[in-house]
Amino acid sequence: MPRFELRHLRCFLRVAEELHFSRAAERLHMAQPALSRTIRELEREVGTPLLARTTRQVQLTEAGQAFLKECQAGLAQIELGVAKALRAAQGTSGELRVAYMDFAINGRLPELVRLFRERHPDIRLELQYMPTSRQQAALLERRIDIGFMLDGLSNEVMTSYPLAEDSYVALLPATHRLANVPSLTLRDLAQEPFVLGTGEDWYGYRETIFAMCRQRGFFPNIIQEASSSQGIFGLVAAGAGVSIYSSCVRNVQRRGIAVREMEDVRGTIAIRAVWEKDSPSPIVRRFAEFLFSVWGR
Repeated sequence: MPRFELRHLRCFLRVAEELHFSRAAERLHMAQPALSRTIRELEREVGTPLLARTTRQVQLTEAGQAFLKECQAGLAQIELGVAKALRAAQGTSGELRVAYMDFAINGRLPELVRLFRERHPDIRLELQYMPTSRQQAALLERRIDIGFMLDGLSNEVMTSYPLAEDSYVALLPATHRLANVPSLTLRDLAQEPFVLGTGEDWYGYRETIFAMCRQRGFFPNIIQEASSSQGIFGLVAAGAGVSIYSSCVRNVQRRGIAVREMEDVRGTIAIRAVWEKDSPSPIVRRFAEFLFSVWGR
């Protein structure tokens, strides 16, 4: 394997461009004997003459012409690598690993992603679905960079930013007896069969729903569970039961479902972006700047 340095290649390129050692040495700001010595070192490492020298002219050999083409491509690739490294260090290119839960992707997150991509086209967003509980673990283990989750992560090493606050709404089959009522109370649903997200993926949200129901003197009769929003929508549309969901459902195309306000539920569903407070990643810092400056307005 030949062993030579970047300076050998730069010297060779200058000589190949000028076909004259004195002019090449002048462009390189070095003495001609030093340039000649550098070219000889390169030829020795390559294993064949690259330049044909006479007292009157310098020409590329066949090997030199072949080497020149690859040398130019190699240096261009190195320069591209340097530029990419600088952009990555400045947080203007690279990859950002983003996790989201159902309410985020059905709410304002798509708009945020679109705006961020418009402003930073060289940063690739790797988006993956992940329930809030798994996002929290993934952030602490640095398997993701940003998490869009319920409420946020209560941890001194994390920081967060509010993405959205949605209200609670009731989802009913379009043929339900209460489907035409403008608004409902949670107590109106006490005797209804419920469709909720699974305990594994929707644990925190379920606990909130359970607490609200207990305050009104009942516990929901859960007859069907689904791991995703689409599953919940499908079961409700099929008449399996009713559900309590986020008002972001209005952003989703759905058939066979009536969405009704909950007039006695004053709380909101807070979705927050969460990331490591002192993250070493310049891309994470760039994303945080975007949230505070652009999205904040």
